[in-house]
Amino acid sequence: MDHNFVTTAFTFDGYRIKQNLGVIRGIVVRSRSIFGTIGAGFQTLVGGNISLFTELCEKTRKDSYDLMISHAEIIGANGIIGFRYDANEVMSGVTEVLAYGTAVILEKI
Repeated sequence: MDHNFVTTAFTFDGYRIKQNLGVIRGIVVRSRSIFGTIGAGFQTLVGGNISLFTELCEKTRKDSYDLMISHAEIIGANGIIGFRYDANEVMSGVTEVLAYGTAVILEKI
């Protein structure tokens, strides 16, 4: 799927939604390693961006996004509208990241 056809909006200029295929999602549950937590703890001492956590969050979001795209492709979608992320702490140190949207078949006008 062309990643240009993933949007937080509910329309695509120049295209019409030919078919709505329903909600699709990609979910990843991650925990912090003890080494990452210790390293991030040292980074908090000097302040600023905590790059270890930033990298973990970015990778987790990318993985959930990629899973969502795969789900959409499996059901034959060529676009995703209403794309969003959601995150919840499942337990201390364990976080769920959900990428979701509505899979559609787009047709050029």
